Amino acid sequence: QYQLVESGGGLVQPGGSLRLSCKVSGFAVYYYPIGWFRQAPGKEREGVSCLTNTDGSTYYADSVKGRFTISRDIATNTVHLQMNALKPDDTAVYYCAAPFRPTVQAICDMGEYDYWGQGTQVTVSS
Repeated sequence: QYQLVESGGGLVQPGGSLRLSCKVSGFAVYYYPIGWFRQAPGKEREGVSCLTNTDGSTYYADSVKGRFTISRDIATNTVHLQMNALKPDDTAVYYCAAPFRPTVQAICDMGEYDYWGQGTQVTVSS
C-alpha cells in the first residue's frame, strides 16, 4: 500500500526557513515523480515544486523560485522541500503526492497525481 507522510511544518517568522519531509512507503522515490503542492485558505491547491524520476529535472512555481529546493534521499526513501526566505504568502497546508504511473505528461499537474499525504501546516507570521 502506498503511503506518503509529511512532516516539518510549523510557525515561522517572515524570512525564516523550514524543511518539509515526505516519507514514502510502498514504492521507491527514485522510481516515481514526487510533487509538493499547497493550499492556502480560500484558494485552490497549486503545484509548488516537483521532481522527475527520469532525469532528475525539477519544477518550481514562479513564486518560490530561488527560495525553495526539492531533493530526494534514496537511502531513507524521503523527499524534502527546503524552504528559505519564507513569506506570509507561503502560509498554506503543504502536501506531497505521487502518481499511479511512473511517468506523467506534465511534471507538476495535480491531475496527474493520485496518492496524497495528509498535509502539514506551514504558517509564516510575525
